[in-house]
Amino acid sequence: MCRVPPHRSPTLADIARAAEVSTATVSHALNGTGRIAEATRRRVRETATRLGYGTPHAPRSRNLGIAVTTFPTAWNYAEIAYFSRALTAATSAAHARGYALTTLPADRAADDSWHSLAVDGMLIMDSPRGDPMVHALRARGIPLVFDGVPGDPRPGDHWVDNDHEATTREVLDHLAASGARRIALQSGSGGEHYARAVTAAYEQWCAEHGAPALVVPFDVADERGHGFDALLSGPERADAVYAAYDPGGRQLLAAAARLGLRVPGDLRVVCASEDPGYAATDPPVSTVTLDPERTARAAVGLLADLVEGAAARTPGPVTVPAALLVRASSLAQPAEG
Repeated sequence: MCRVPPHRSPTLADIARAAEVSTATVSHALNGTGRIAEATRRRVRETATRLGYGTPHAPRSRNLGIAVTTFPTAWNYAEIAYFSRALTAATSAAHARGYALTTLPADRAADDSWHSLAVDGMLIMDSPRGDPMVHALRARGIPLVFDGVPGDPRPGDHWVDNDHEATTREVLDHLAASGARRIALQSGSGGEHYARAVTAAYEQWCAEHGAPALVVPFDVADERGHGFDALLSGPERADAVYAAYDPGGRQLLAAAARLGLRVPGDLRVVCASEDPGYAATDPPVSTVTLDPERTARAAVGLLADLVEGAAARTPGPVTVPAALLVRASSLAQPAEG
């Protein structure tokens, strides 16, 4: 493996050695020229990103960038309520500061856009550990602000986030107060900080209350909620679930309907979601809002300040409060008399 000495930017020769090609091939791959195989072009660009290759920071463009880098595959994050609302607020906040905002696709690891992207700063959402995009942008010296704790935080990093531990505890306390005794969590298994923080807070709460930790993996494709069947069946079934991702509430309503469970009589439900449609489900589902508009506005303002050097900013987090919106799906039921 080719290793570039610390504090030195990688050269075309470094990339060529690591990718086992010629320097001419590296030049063609990074510049989109020449007649080389697409697989070779992709391998060279991935190698360049991994080594931190980048052009020097360009002159001010009055343009900021925003991207979600949780998964290195194509997916339309603009369809998710949290991201769509954050993108709208971020665009408005950027315009108010005199910047354009470029929204990047989620699967650009293998091309050269990250090496030549004309932005003054980047807002990165849900950055996982080992994020190659962040590595490439750091190499170019582009100011970064993160929505959520960065997967690989460094001294001097800035991010905006919610207090996921406090929010998770608020939800669990609410469900316990409504009469639930076996509370489960539907959480992600990815490397993003959100999934790790929510799961850790849930497991700690269960340990403190002498309750079993019942964690169900999130599956976005499980529209009928079959992943909950074992959890919601038998004498030791869960009587409440906190779904930490948007579709989870509807998955739980579908599972309860199939299994003949009443919500909230037999099963109490809370879902972390920005989807206003949960107010109109049957029954209306209690939701946690992470306030994406306030988060995005704070992040863009912080990023513009870093770009402009307008004020000294203390590294670390800016915390945006979350809120539990209680609806019928998690309310205690009156005793039958």
